[in-house]
Amino acid sequence: MKTLYIIRHAKSSWESSVQSDYDRPLNKRGERDAPLMGMVLKQKDIKPDLILSSSAKRAKKTALIISEQIGYNTSDIIFDEDLYLASPNEILEIIQNVDSHVEVLFVIAHNPGMTDFINHFCKERISNLPTTGVFSMEFDIGDWNALKSNSAQNCIFDYPKKHL
Repeated sequence: MKTLYIIRHAKSSWESSVQSDYDRPLNKRGERDAPLMGMVLKQKDIKPDLILSSSAKRAKKTALIISEQIGYNTSDIIFDEDLYLASPNEILEIIQNVDSHVEVLFVIAHNPGMTDFINHFCKERISNLPTTGVFSMEFDIGDWNALKSNSAQNCIFDYPKKHL
């Protein structure tokens, strides 16, 4: 059984017009919500074997904050620029290349790809994965390259507003 956590980066700032989209930092709400969702994951005793994150500044910061909250070694996070604004197919390809010994995988990236990815694998549909939203799903597979559409089980959707 494999468990996948799809996590959207925390809320980012649009204040500086000179920054590229890739370099946008978290805003105050993002700085509040990322530790909150990290604590929620910690309280549920969720421990990933691997965290993959977009290398964009807002996703990177989200990954680092959540990792610190759950006690995951931040130097073990893999930052992948291919996750930046990735399509569902690109996300799938990255996940399918994860080593089979990884049982619990976190992927931290961006919309709309994350929402579309979730809706491709889970029978329950969501309209939007909000910032710092966490969507978990289980797959009855031994290897990540065996992922198939609509095959997710035990889909759980969580987000900051549920806890505020």
